[in-house]
Amino acid sequence: MEMAANCSLRVKRPLLDPRFEGYKLSLEPLPCYQLELDAAVAEVKLRDDQYTLEHMHAFGMYNYLHCDSWYQDSVYYIDNLGRIMNLTVMLDTALGKPREVFRLPTDLTACDNRLCASIHFTSSTWVTLSDGTGRLYVIGTGDRGNSASEKWEIMFNEELGSPFIIIHSISLLKAEEHSIATLLLQIEKEELDMKGSGFYVSLEWVTISKKNKDKKYEIIKRDILRGKSVPHYAAIEPDGSGLMIVSYKSFEFVQVGQDLEENMDEDMSEKIKEPLYYWQQTEDDLTVTIQLPEDSTKEDIQVQFLPDHINIVLRDHQFLEGKLYSSIDHESSTWIIKEDNSLEISLIKKNEGLTWPELVVGDKQGELIRDSAQCAAIAERLMHLTSEELNPNPDKEKPPCNAQELEECDIFFEESSSLCRFDGSTLKTTHVVNLGSNQYLFSVIVDPKEMPCFCLRHDVDALLWQPHSSKQDDMWEHIATFNALGYVQASKRDKKFFACAPNYSYAALCECLRRVFIYRQPTPMSTVLYNRKEGRQVGQVAKQQVASLETNDPILGFQATNERLFVLTTKNLFLIKVNTEN
Repeated sequence: MEMAANCSLRVKRPLLDPRFEGYKLSLEPLPCYQLELDAAVAEVKLRDDQYTLEHMHAFGMYNYLHCDSWYQDSVYYIDNLGRIMNLTVMLDTALGKPREVFRLPTDLTACDNRLCASIHFTSSTWVTLSDGTGRLYVIGTGDRGNSASEKWEIMFNEELGSPFIIIHSISLLKAEEHSIATLLLQIEKEELDMKGSGFYVSLEWVTISKKNKDKKYEIIKRDILRGKSVPHYAAIEPDGSGLMIVSYKSFEFVQVGQDLEENMDEDMSEKIKEPLYYWQQTEDDLTVTIQLPEDSTKEDIQVQFLPDHINIVLRDHQFLEGKLYSSIDHESSTWIIKEDNSLEISLIKKNEGLTWPELVVGDKQGELIRDSAQCAAIAERLMHLTSEELNPNPDKEKPPCNAQELEECDIFFEESSSLCRFDGSTLKTTHVVNLGSNQYLFSVIVDPKEMPCFCLRHDVDALLWQPHSSKQDDMWEHIATFNALGYVQASKRDKKFFACAPNYSYAALCECLRRVFIYRQPTPMSTVLYNRKEGRQVGQVAKQQVASLETNDPILGFQATNERLFVLTTKNLFLIKVNTEN
């Protein structure tokens, strides 16, 4: 079985600013425009049976305002009459009313267990739509930027079962075949689950295709992933060859019906399988033991030692090959055949005293054997980290933890999340990044032809990452930094939505009611400003601005473009003009 590669995110140091001094509150007024809606937004409140934190993450905090990243300053929402309403802004001072572009054929209020209707802009001429009752629509829209050629027509619609929301979708054109791949999220009850909440999260990857012009669109593939937490981020790669997910608990593909039982049997047999080799270590060396086939001779064995690499061949078949965890003295390393028909390999460590957690990097086929003396030594070394009391003696010379140095907003309660990449054909995990304490903040589409970017907290900063599925060695690129934003956002206890401009000029977050906070990138000063403490001139200042909306209705949607912020409440749509220099 192929193991997933453990990767890490490479931070670009030139994009960090170690001398950043913080945000300066600016009292400059922000132009704010308000539009009253003809009909209220089709908000769906959580039912009594949707009581878990996962229901709240997926549906309770749903963003009802959708940004069409293929066209500038174009936003959509769905009202309670089943109409998809669009507002495209050309000039702030001449705002028109939101216009109806499509009406859902079904009566939304007729379904008791419906979810919020969701929409995703697949390409410049295609849209995927869910009415929240379990029906999926694929709509050809024509050129949405041109009112003369824009016409929304249903090209495919089918009932898929339980209600779902659309997370992501892409459009693929290969030869004469056009496909739409879409990712759907459901939270379903698992009756047999006695632990936890009894619910699981299902991500369904559905591919709809049409091979010839005469034929209809039809579903050609349905794959299901299951996990125990709502993913922070999930997106299909632009060429449809894989899928990336950021989540707190891991996801794995499951097959429908009988295949699921076969998979479970295979997994069990893999767990029962004997290790390929056993290894143990001292401070100076490592010993690897391999059980040989019967009647093996030394002519059947080839062992090649390199300073940081090992290659073992048995009877012309590759047995073990890979990069060693650390360097060895390859000239002093040896191997012999023992009387019990086993091969014993002795590796001399270059770095004496270094404990190896694994023999070959990424290889899980061996088993480490520890003797009782080693276990006792490890326990003794860890003794100072454990105590019956929390921080029992903080005044001693080297206290284990100084709780006074931690601020409340530094405490990150959620356990570590991971970023996984799944292969579309094998349905196996190919790359894993353990995000540790790099808290997920938000996602943004910078280039609609690429995957959405995701923003993570790194120490006090917020770093924006662009996935590149085509670059196997450097799959995630650090493209922008919002200085100190990771620290600043942690203090905003009532935050609901988080976003940034596609050109990274500012980041913004809104609370559940009224207030919107804007954090701009540092810009050169027009007047001379001095830092009194350090006695030097300040060249750039990063501004923070606060906008307060004239409404008592809760905020239901929030989107940022390069020039404007769009804020949706039950009955109003607000536009905040953030950048005037275009």
